[in-house]
Amino acid sequence: MTAHPTAPQSRRERPAKPALTREGIIATTVGLMRAEGLERVTMRRLAKELDTGPASLYVYVRNIAELHAAVLDELLGEVDLSPAGASGDWHDRLVRILTSYTAVLFEYPGLAQSALVARPFGKHYLRLVEAMLTLLDEGGLESDRAAWLIDLLLQYGTATAAEHAHRVPGDTPQDQADWQALATVVRDVSPRTHPHIAALGPRLLSGSPQDRLAWGFDVLIAGARHTPVPEVLSPSPADLGDPADLGDPADIEH
Repeated sequence: MTAHPTAPQSRRERPAKPALTREGIIATTVGLMRAEGLERVTMRRLAKELDTGPASLYVYVRNIAELHAAVLDELLGEVDLSPAGASGDWHDRLVRILTSYTAVLFEYPGLAQSALVARPFGKHYLRLVEAMLTLLDEGGLESDRAAWLIDLLLQYGTATAAEHAHRVPGDTPQDQADWQALATVVRDVSPRTHPHIAALGPRLLSGSPQDRLAWGFDVLIAGARHTPVPEVLSPSPADLGDPADLGDPADIEH
């Protein structure tokens, strides 16, 4: 009996691909980031995972920066906001939220570095900001100072996560060697040429990242209580519309 070759399958008989959605693209990006790291997530790699062409993705996200911002907002859903509605000192509860925010970024080193320039604006970001403003209002901080302070607090937490993303238990040998080299230089510096560094010595590198993080939040919050915002404000980027209208930062008068 003669065997018949398998008949080609009609495109109409193949299972239909799931329709592309912004939510699906973001979810796939998060999965790839967790499996392979953010640096491996390109539009081409993402398109391959979704069985589509890179051009199709740009219908839903303008560029890789917007995609990173959307992924960041998705992960902000993991931040513990329960202290906002808990009892106890408002300052301690605010620091707990900020510590949780920083801890989320610690889990994703590439995203922590990208978050320094990414601008999330989704629902999780709005919930985080609302929780922070609630606690600052409870603490009696003037509203205009609170509005500026949240930016500083999130920047500080983000920068700390980006800096220390690889410098936690499980460091690579190179990371450990870098820290040891810095500690050696600080310890052996000449008191004749660098008297202040020599006097402080190991204290310059003392304390755990967690202790330094909490202290930094305390400094920013305390400083905002005694530092008013300028009475006459220049236009913000949101007011100007085009970032190019801001001009060269070097032109700002001090």
